[in-house]
Amino acid sequence: MTSTFQARDPGFEARVRASFAAQAAMRTIGAEVEHVAAGEVDVRLPFRDDLTQQHGFVHAGMIGAIADSAAGYAAYTLMPADAAVLSVEYKLNLMAPAAGEAFVARGRVKKAGRTLTVCTADVFAVRDGEERLVATMLATMMTVMDRGLSG
Repeated sequence: MTSTFQARDPGFEARVRASFAAQAAMRTIGAEVEHVAAGEVDVRLPFRDDLTQQHGFVHAGMIGAIADSAAGYAAYTLMPADAAVLSVEYKLNLMAPAAGEAFVARGRVKKAGRTLTVCTADVFAVRDGEERLVATMLATMMTVMDRGLSG
């Protein structure tokens, strides 16, 4: 599927990847950017025992974190080169236990505005090459002109 959005910054992919790499939280949990296109970012999180809750499923907080990053960076792909992105709000629906070898959050822009961008992020558990939807997020991201903020 080809993105319907046009990036304002031709260097958006490198900017997204550099900003993501600067996130200590994503580094700590082992998340990585898997795909970047205008209006789209996928974040992959390998299963780790230290990210689970009491029943052995990946904790909802980890699922929310990768969904938030995927949605935020999807919005960031469409922002000017000198902008930063901040989450304004999100709602996360957990639809199934997070059990799998890895988890992929697919952030997609639904409506890009000058200041606010509405995004979704679907999170899939991957097991034996099969994907199962475990969570979905609706998020609003804000464009902030970078005055010392890193995107």
